[in-house]
Amino acid sequence: MLVIEGGRKLSGEVVISGGKNSALPIMIASLLSEKASHLSKVPRLADTEFLLSLLKSFGAQAELDSQGVALIDPNRINNTLAHYDIVRKMRASVLVLSPLLARMGHAEVSLPGGCAIGTRPVDIHLQGLEQLGAKIEVRDGYIHAKLDRGHFIGAEFRLSLPSVGATESLVMAAVLAHGCTRLTNVAREPEVVDLCEALIIAGARIQGHGSSVIEISGVSSLDGINYCIAPDRVEAGTFIALAAATKSPLTLKSVDLADLANVIERFEHAGLEFRAGDINQYGIGDLAIIPADILLATDMETAPHPGFPTDTQAQFMAAMTLAQGESTIHERIFENRMMHVPELCRMGADIVVHHGMAKVRGQKALLGAPVMATDLRASASLVIAGLAAQGKTEIRRVYHLDRGYEALDKKLESLGAAIKRCHQE
Repeated sequence: MLVIEGGRKLSGEVVISGGKNSALPIMIASLLSEKASHLSKVPRLADTEFLLSLLKSFGAQAELDSQGVALIDPNRINNTLAHYDIVRKMRASVLVLSPLLARMGHAEVSLPGGCAIGTRPVDIHLQGLEQLGAKIEVRDGYIHAKLDRGHFIGAEFRLSLPSVGATESLVMAAVLAHGCTRLTNVAREPEVVDLCEALIIAGARIQGHGSSVIEISGVSSLDGINYCIAPDRVEAGTFIALAAATKSPLTLKSVDLADLANVIERFEHAGLEFRAGDINQYGIGDLAIIPADILLATDMETAPHPGFPTDTQAQFMAAMTLAQGESTIHERIFENRMMHVPELCRMGADIVVHHGMAKVRGQKALLGAPVMATDLRASASLVIAGLAAQGKTEIRRVYHLDRGYEALDKKLESLGAAIKRCHQE
């Protein structure tokens, strides 16, 4: 567990890690080539460690060094079974289905696990893959799939909703398909764009990524992927919420300012100020956060990109528990993504939830308490609340936090936080 002595104002600079939600699909996409891939700025997380183990189980060489560089050589794949014991730990594992099919012509992949934040069916993945020529049967908790022709066939497919995972899965299937593929109503998230850019560098022919229509002309083979993972916009958003809740001046190093526009806009409305530093040719730069003397209650609703990201909703709510006035927060992506509310209320927050809408009445202070993390982003909201609260907060089940934040406690210590890891009794 994490033990936090709250009530301290923090200050300093923090380097934002490469994005988990970008790194995982790009690491998986390396299976599409017979050549080795080199990926930099890969965060060392429980999820990336799980994925490395999964890639090794297929016969690939997969290592992550101390500098955040992953070497993945899939030349000797000799297994197409993604076993439940690994897949259950991380939902993104289901994405291996497309590249395994493209490379080997068949695959057996366990139905996925991950955070229990709501219904996230893989139906759209499977419907799209069937449209591209896969034969699929789901039985005994596994997806059994094969390509009778030995390859995917270009097709047109409209997603019933703009699922990020389904978009990534279908893009990976289409890049080696025979013919052209047109995907409509696709996800526009930066992580989808990052995957497409990485595949283009490897020789894929993709257009339209970042819009609602992606067109792909299949190629016969891909080179290895040599790519730098984009900064983690969710980690950056978490530190913005932390600065707001604790009234701390922070500077975020190495962020993509365009990807943070929706988060910055809401926190500006709440009274924060932001100053961008030098931005390089890739849009990456530094961001100084000037906290508000009085944080103002601000309404927010989550939405697919370019809307406010659901992965930053819990952190935003933690900040709003200390804002002046009442804010309304609508969660429109996942129906169970407010499990952090009872834990925040244990710390003195005044929050009422009804049908995915939370009414948050700001309080003058939160009080430290024992709390329990229920999922990845909920755990981040409790860290923010604990750092802002008076007294000691104990956060249990922090393995959730380790799935998506690289060395978060060490980064917070460098900013002046009183935080330490302890074994639960």
